[in-house]
Amino acid sequence: MKLVLVSFFLALVILNISCSESYDFSQASLGLGLKDFSCTEAWIEVQIGSNDKTADIYIKKDDEIIRTVKVADSKTLFYFDDLLPNTAYKFDAVTYEDGNEVKSNPITFTTLDTTSHSFTWQTFEFGQHSSSTLYDVAIIDENNIWAVGEIYMNDSLGNPDPICYNAIHWDGFNWEVNKITVAYNGNQTIAPLKGVFVLPSGEIIFSSGLPYLPQGNGWKLYHLWDMGVLDQNDGSVDKIWGTSLNDLYFVGNKGTIVHYQNGSWKKIESGTNANIVGISGVQINEGKYVKYCAADNLLLKIDGDNNLTSIAVEQGMFLNSVWAASNNLIYTAGDGIVLYKNNNWQKINTPDINTIYGINGQSFNDLVGLSANLSIFHFNGYSWNSIQTGINNIYLKIQIKNNIIATVGWQNDRAIITLLFRN
Repeated sequence: MKLVLVSFFLALVILNISCSESYDFSQASLGLGLKDFSCTEAWIEVQIGSNDKTADIYIKKDDEIIRTVKVADSKTLFYFDDLLPNTAYKFDAVTYEDGNEVKSNPITFTTLDTTSHSFTWQTFEFGQHSSSTLYDVAIIDENNIWAVGEIYMNDSLGNPDPICYNAIHWDGFNWEVNKITVAYNGNQTIAPLKGVFVLPSGEIIFSSGLPYLPQGNGWKLYHLWDMGVLDQNDGSVDKIWGTSLNDLYFVGNKGTIVHYQNGSWKKIESGTNANIVGISGVQINEGKYVKYCAADNLLLKIDGDNNLTSIAVEQGMFLNSVWAASNNLIYTAGDGIVLYKNNNWQKINTPDINTIYGINGQSFNDLVGLSANLSIFHFNGYSWNSIQTGINNIYLKIQIKNNIIATVGWQNDRAIITLLFRN
């Protein structure tokens, strides 16, 4: 029985920035640094000299004082959410020392523009008998898309083939149905695949509940129980995230987290038995990545050194999906979308958005969500828009990259994938 769990890439281009991460505040009494910005928001760091005590800082936007703050730490992050899309802004600040005005450096930037809500779509069906499903999808580009699951086809004589096909590949024109095989105990085996992930360098990673890493012209199975990495109390791992073949994370049932680095596997204790149903990462200043995992009533945060902390959700929430826009803004979805923004939970409490249970994105102004009302939602940085793609399609996973959205699931006894192309 099937259970439903209820980059058009725009770079964050900073225009005419007078102050950036490289600004040297060590000799400044007052400085500003731009940390993040979207269509309507900005995160700006205020830094005061190391010899200063608590200071009254007057923050100005376009030469008008908009906020007065007390800064006691050498670095303090402030959030502004009253901006407009595709608009140029200048921020600076002043303070006073012994009656003398001290000015900060100015920062100038243009907020992100909105992206288009206009998509055309097409749905493809697979399977000829039994119950076929696609569980996950990964986009490389418009001519290279992988989806995985279990697809039951007839053999060359027209009889039901009991061994499933477990992957499909799009070349821009046609779908190829594949059986991805791996060796186990001296035999070639085929299992339903639950996860697929594409690395920035293009390698394809699979999981059947156990990791498949590229090897030669195929893939190698890593049986984590046989290897002693996991024990009988651990669960299978089928959600994948990573930056290279030497830095991969696999998460899954019973709170199981495994890290693969430079040929070595290591279990990370999660502190929960809840199933981990999603993982997303975001780069931090030191060149490392912070990973966020959705685990029912917890948001798990794994820092660049694999230290893990748990963030409890608020009453009535559950997490079924996660996508990290930045360390300051994490999107989660379950019973609607809830943001973990500036270290606080913030519910997007509108009727349509309250139906979203899955989320994915590629920038602050290009996100997609799966809705329990059988539609797909797109966020353009300013507004949400519903896209209807079929009244009976049940979608399990969604991804957006560049001008393409791909979402997978099932309809009746057929596996389905819907591709949406931005106009």
